[in-house]
Amino acid sequence: MLIRTEIGVDAAGIDTLLKRSFATSAEAELVQQLREDGLLTLGVVATDDEGQVLGYAAFSPVTLQGEDRNWVALAPLVVDESVRKQGIAKQLVYEGLDSLNEFSYSAVVVLGDPEFYNPLGFEPAARHGLHCRWLGSEAAFQVYKLADDAFAGAEGLIAFAEPFNRFD
Repeated sequence: MLIRTEIGVDAAGIDTLLKRSFATSAEAELVQQLREDGLLTLGVVATDDEGQVLGYAAFSPVTLQGEDRNWVALAPLVVDESVRKQGIAKQLVYEGLDSLNEFSYSAVVVLGDPEFYNPLGFEPAARHGLHCRWLGSEAAFQVYKLADDAFAGAEGLIAFAEPFNRFD
């Protein structure tokens, strides 16, 4: 399995993976819209020896109280059912965090299972006075600090890129 940054030829494989992995095409449509709007900050793929995309992590910009602080959201994260439970999701997240750190991003936010994300170094966003618009997501809304001063003066509403507003 090769974990690397997404390139143009991966788009069709990513779309296929998203469509077969989720109950609806909403995630595939989200990634397509982020890509079309120039809001896909980073994509990380896991490919097999033939180049088939078997895992994907997307990162897109967020704002804090309307201010761009060089933070991104991780969503979606997906691994093909045939290769789950092999640590691929963890590798995708770590590769994304490493790349974002190299490009001086400050923090990553995610809505996801704390049992998966906490061992990776994510912590509850509420601990820092941060929240998002999806009510009832307090436990699932988490942050990862890439820069030492990422949370200095950070408090309030994290707004995801516009295409996420279609998910309610």
